[in-house]
Amino acid sequence: MTSKFLFEGIWMDSHFTPLENVCFARDEFLVKDDDVILVSFPRSGTHWMIEILSLIYYNGDPSWVQTVPNYVRSPWIESKDFQENKKKRDGSRLLTSHLPVQLFPKSYFTSNAKIIYIIRNPRDVVTSLYHLLKGGFRHKQPEQFDEFLNDCVQDNIVYGSWFDHVLGWIKRREMGSFLLIFYEELQKDFRGSVEKICQFLGKKLKPHEIDSVLQNSSFSAMKENKMSNYSTPDCPVAHVFTEPMLRKGISGDWKNHFTVAQSEAFDKLFQEKMSGLDAALFPWS
Repeated sequence: MTSKFLFEGIWMDSHFTPLENVCFARDEFLVKDDDVILVSFPRSGTHWMIEILSLIYYNGDPSWVQTVPNYVRSPWIESKDFQENKKKRDGSRLLTSHLPVQLFPKSYFTSNAKIIYIIRNPRDVVTSLYHLLKGGFRHKQPEQFDEFLNDCVQDNIVYGSWFDHVLGWIKRREMGSFLLIFYEELQKDFRGSVEKICQFLGKKLKPHEIDSVLQNSSFSAMKENKMSNYSTPDCPVAHVFTEPMLRKGISGDWKNHFTVAQSEAFDKLFQEKMSGLDAALFPWS
């Protein structure tokens, strides 16, 4: 069973993000100007975006995503197990993080690094997290969905409040090196979204290269690729979860879990927490 600890009011996992790593990430990790960092709250489409970025970097050539695990291609800034991968990387780096903005490397805020922040409907985030943790050997397994939903609402989960995480990062969307993208946006207009990401990164891909990005980052392609779904024998988290990292890859599965009362209460909470933002910003509103 996992051991959580509070760090400046945020729950962290002592296995994946021990205290010394969180402190190192925030205070000592050196962000480079040419880094591209994918940031998200857990279960927001992180692995999908790693695949997309990996393929864009290689102009649609799938050889990299088919031979190198995604956690090596885009190491986690705060992760204990992936520290060595970051040290080996020279030049422009793809990096990944779930850290809220207040725990992010201080060096980022004086750099020209690019941030891609992906957001997913929080109801689907809760649903996806519930299924993942149900199969987690190191985690307190939620017996009932309503129990886990209550933990999420009370911010009693690793990485803390979805609302605080999103609000903290979304305030940086006016920055020149910040791209905000939605999971639902990727699903609705995959090609258009990939083209937008390419433009943000300054990458000019040919139509057939875009086609390859779309094909090789599809849910079915990733599900079959052991380098993309944490199923390689030496993967640091393969022994932690019995549930697959890639479960359904859809939007709206929350409707199969939330009761009408739970949905109404969550809507009210969402409106209260996000009242300072235009509701039209969110594609599921």
